[in-house]
Amino acid sequence: MAWQEALLDPTGMAEGAADGTLAPRPVSLKGLRIGLLDNTKPNSTMLLEEIAARLQRDHGAGEATLYTKDYFGTPVAAELLERIASENDLVVTAVGDCGSCSAATVADGILFERAGVPAVAITSDSFLMSGRAMAQVQGFPAFDFTAVGHPMASLSAQEVRERAETVMPEVLRILGVEEG
Repeated sequence: MAWQEALLDPTGMAEGAADGTLAPRPVSLKGLRIGLLDNTKPNSTMLLEEIAARLQRDHGAGEATLYTKDYFGTPVAAELLERIASENDLVVTAVGDCGSCSAATVADGILFERAGVPAVAITSDSFLMSGRAMAQVQGFPAFDFTAVGHPMASLSAQEVRERAETVMPEVLRILGVEEG
């Protein structure tokens, strides 16, 4: 008699994981609460806070709250995902600047979208392929995320601000909000 062993799926996919539907997009960012998910990589906090400041200043977004993952190389823990989703109207997660953290950043964005929260996932441009591979594995090959120039970890504060300014049109596009 042949024995079959159950295999665990290391990608974190579960029932409904092939859902490629985006969360509803806001008409405006005015007053919306922004969740910022920092994956602990150097300069992630600064990039996220700069993006939030621009969303608040230029688009009237509301309060921004910073959350930090336990580990950059895995998707956000279920408890933290639920907390962020319940406390915010949209999420920005960053920064994927290596293979595993880029994949995890994209997975985080997909998890928020599936939880009904519009999300922008930001990797560095050197790891776009890793992010695209994770979107495919998660059953959401058309998941739209964006990238900043690589590297991020070694940048000065001014260079991080410049990266934030450069990525803003893509952040707004992904959220479905027009510039201006």
